[in-house]
Amino acid sequence: MTELSPAAEAVLNAVTFKRYDVPYYACPNSINQIKSDVAAALRAVVDQVLAKECPPIEDYNEYDQGFAAAHIKYRNEILAIAGELEAQ
Repeated sequence: MTELSPAAEAVLNAVTFKRYDVPYYACPNSINQIKSDVAAALRAVVDQVLAKECPPIEDYNEYDQGFAAAHIKYRNEILAIAGELEAQ
């Protein structure tokens, strides 16, 4: 099994400890399905909480530009975890 980032490991461990009471690497027979399911759930959460379209940062006042930048950053980070899980 390819090494995962700490973020991806944390997400998978949260799921496998909740469901099976074991770390993700102890679920070799079902881990690919778990990864696929978790990636799909992460994508759904991102689409519901952090909309695909964020107005350009320039459209925000100076105070809110930080919010817009965080929106983009967090959306991309969560989607990166989903992509990592799908690539494994």
